[in-house]
Amino acid sequence: MWIPKWQRDQQKGVDSPIPTQIVSNEEFIPRPQNERQQQWEHLIRKLAEEKSKKLGMNKRDFLRSSMGMATAFLASNMVYGDYWEVEAAETLEPSATEEKFPKGEYFIMDVQGHFTDGISIGSRGSAFMKNMGFKLADHAEAYSFHSFVREMYFDSETSVVVISGVPGREKQKDADGNTLEGKARGGGILPSWLMSQRRKEINNLAGGTRAFCQGNCAPNHYWDRTKNRPDFPALFEQMEREKNLYQIDSWKWYCHTDPGRSGDGFRLDDETLAYPFYEKSRELGLKIFSCHKGFAAQSRTLGHYAHPGDLEKAALDNPDFTFIAYHSALKHSPWEPQFAKNNNYDPTTGDFEWHEDLMKIKQRNPQIQNLYCEIGSSFGMTFIAHPEMCMHLIGKNIQTYGADHVLWGTDCLWWGSPQWVIDAMKRFQITDEMCEKFGYAKVTKEDKAKIFGLNAAKIYGLDLKEKLKTLPSDALGRLKTVYTEQGHQRDNVAYGWVRTEA
Repeated sequence: MWIPKWQRDQQKGVDSPIPTQIVSNEEFIPRPQNERQQQWEHLIRKLAEEKSKKLGMNKRDFLRSSMGMATAFLASNMVYGDYWEVEAAETLEPSATEEKFPKGEYFIMDVQGHFTDGISIGSRGSAFMKNMGFKLADHAEAYSFHSFVREMYFDSETSVVVISGVPGREKQKDADGNTLEGKARGGGILPSWLMSQRRKEINNLAGGTRAFCQGNCAPNHYWDRTKNRPDFPALFEQMEREKNLYQIDSWKWYCHTDPGRSGDGFRLDDETLAYPFYEKSRELGLKIFSCHKGFAAQSRTLGHYAHPGDLEKAALDNPDFTFIAYHSALKHSPWEPQFAKNNNYDPTTGDFEWHEDLMKIKQRNPQIQNLYCEIGSSFGMTFIAHPEMCMHLIGKNIQTYGADHVLWGTDCLWWGSPQWVIDAMKRFQITDEMCEKFGYAKVTKEDKAKIFGLNAAKIYGLDLKEKLKTLPSDALGRLKTVYTEQGHQRDNVAYGWVRTEA
């Protein structure tokens, strides 16, 4: 049986600032808590009761404070080992955290943020889910643009967001051949026209650049079935529309999906499908390609196209382009049943499936400088489910590609406000034992600054020196100040679904 996570937490009296189990965004069946996760959740509740009572606070307010966050990380260390930089004083004194991890210490640019403007993802209504006996209600507002603005900008330290696409193909013309506009174009749950519209609203509100947006168009979206190849006139028309009318900033590709009903996915190194797109994109001046890699179980038939192997030739052949491997190509995420069984995680080497292949690309081609590892969902979810694997994920990314080629992304608001993931990265460290055994270096504040936002700002051409001057005083910054001064606190909510059994 599924249940919304907020409802399950309310029933159990849980209000953890960090999810203690994997949360489903409705694309997969959520896994039950394991024994360690249960222990972690129990300790958070127990410690919070003790400490809030000592301070004369109610538990809810305590867990929404920096002391509650520190308590959650302290409890994690008690269960998993000393993986997080946290001191006991932080659980009782806000000033201890403010001194060690001051707000605004890092410029944070999230290169993978989503909303659906109130549209449910919908897989819970599929025949498969009904056959499993699940009766799921919608909570559309949780996925809305308004929640996106509040949770990304007001409830977290994030300053700039790349609104990231999900697979979808826009309908170009009606039955009479007239060009469609706006909602009539369709395009799925987060189409290019909508991302563009919402980016404009955010930036107009702020009076400056606070958001970028991606375009969903990809090589197999418009298909000539007679010639069994892309319908290049329609494809190029859409590309021009997205660049010139929507003014998108980059592309988002899902090689393992087929919105255009081509009958197949595609590879980034396919000279027949992808390379004509590259040439047109180069002509249009768009040179950033963010590619979903890993999380292969999202497509039972085309999941193999999410393998990162095609990035090698594409990056070598197009050195003027920037390729971003979303999720760092982790084959199976912790929310999938294949995570433990099929990732072939080897604790003696720290390698795991598909991520290892992404690392080998750079090892074979040290000259490649246009390929980046993004850590959306992979970081946040592995630190909950497998902290040791999380250290290998970050350790190998930095060791192999360099801290200047790792990008911050969260996949939020699938997981609620990203602040818990931000706090995790601030406190994240690789243990002495792991560094000695695998040759990892300690993750420095300079490394984290690059990962959090400096790298992304460079890729997207953001004048960071000027941006840092204007952030606190732009309209969005002033609204956030008022929001905070009025005592608003972020909800400890991860929007999504969990198993009812503990």
